[in-house]
Amino acid sequence: MTGVPLAVKDIITVKGLKATGGSKILENYTAAYDATVIEKLKKAGVVILGKTNCDEFAMGSSNENSYFGPVLNPHDNTRVPGGSSGGSAAAIAADLAPIALGTDTGGSIRQPAAFCGIVGLKPSYGRVSRFGSMAMASSLDQIGPMANSVKDIAYLLSEMVGFDKHDSSSSKAKSGDYLSALTGDAKKLRVGIPKEYFSHDTDADIKEAIESKVKNLKDAGVEIVDVSLPYTDYALAAYYLLMPAEVSSNLARYDGLRYGGLCLDKNDISLDKWYKEVRSIGFGAETKRRIMLGTYILSAGYYDAYYKQAQRVRTLIKHDFAKVFSQVDVLLTPATPTTAFKLGEKSQDPLQMYLSDVFTVGANIAGVCGLTLPIGKDKNDLPIGMQLLADSFSEEKLLTMGNFIENLKK
Repeated sequence: MTGVPLAVKDIITVKGLKATGGSKILENYTAAYDATVIEKLKKAGVVILGKTNCDEFAMGSSNENSYFGPVLNPHDNTRVPGGSSGGSAAAIAADLAPIALGTDTGGSIRQPAAFCGIVGLKPSYGRVSRFGSMAMASSLDQIGPMANSVKDIAYLLSEMVGFDKHDSSSSKAKSGDYLSALTGDAKKLRVGIPKEYFSHDTDADIKEAIESKVKNLKDAGVEIVDVSLPYTDYALAAYYLLMPAEVSSNLARYDGLRYGGLCLDKNDISLDKWYKEVRSIGFGAETKRRIMLGTYILSAGYYDAYYKQAQRVRTLIKHDFAKVFSQVDVLLTPATPTTAFKLGEKSQDPLQMYLSDVFTVGANIAGVCGLTLPIGKDKNDLPIGMQLLADSFSEEKLLTMGNFIENLKK
């Protein structure tokens, strides 16, 4: 990969470059070290092209929540690129970079990949070291590759994976042969169609494109079976309880004193008042919303009713995926319920915005891997993305099937 330029989401540290996380509170922070993935990729010969804008601390589904302004979708500048890795997705779609890194906590690689018409992979939890990535929700976050093709994803992933002693969640599971997986026999893989992913209010153009691709696979000799993930409808609610709880804990480290500091230019101020004023100025609206939600969820009297219940639902969702992956190798679903929506269209309605993640959050809750790839365009000439899911540490299956679909004749 010598000389290949790489764009990096501004939530991942690159020594000597600013790492703002899209937040005012880190506006002056310059990273003192490379994230493990950056260290690995530099050794592989990759050249760091620059950092890409993102939703503040990766909190968003549209890339409108950055302190530095929104990212625009290269296919239509009046629309969002998706979030929170929208800057990385847009950079690839606009031919500013051939490959990029993003992070995925509830769909933040796969959803912008779908909106921008590129390929994005969320590796299994623990497959890629998170050391050097600003923690949003530590039990859900995962760094992953973004590119124009499944082949490029395989090359990039091959250099990123492996155990890291600096990351307590890093897995010692054996890495796969991702390049060989590209030429694997996709016809040996059983593809499951989970009915729950097709019962939501999904755009007609997306449904039609998915159905067409399923027919193409059947015609090519791939076995397609109907399956069920009964707890799917609870995934989004569980995610928006678990994630803010972890956010409220992880973001407590940002106090305006460390990581570049945020000067108030005031004397004789108490530490308590300093924290209040710095965080009021330094954090954006969505970040504050999630911190408050998380603090409430974890507070006395509500922990059992909300957080503990969400963890129980998480276990049920994990069992759902474990059961279905004993029947099939890969799941095929829409990546998003809509194509890229207009800038500002959902920013005043957080619940509508959160629904953008309805098809992607399950993979993070269960820790399985997921791949999004483009399969066409809608009536507005906007990209349509399709999602493939596979069991934990089964990225090879995603790459085999993804590459097969990418080269499948219409």
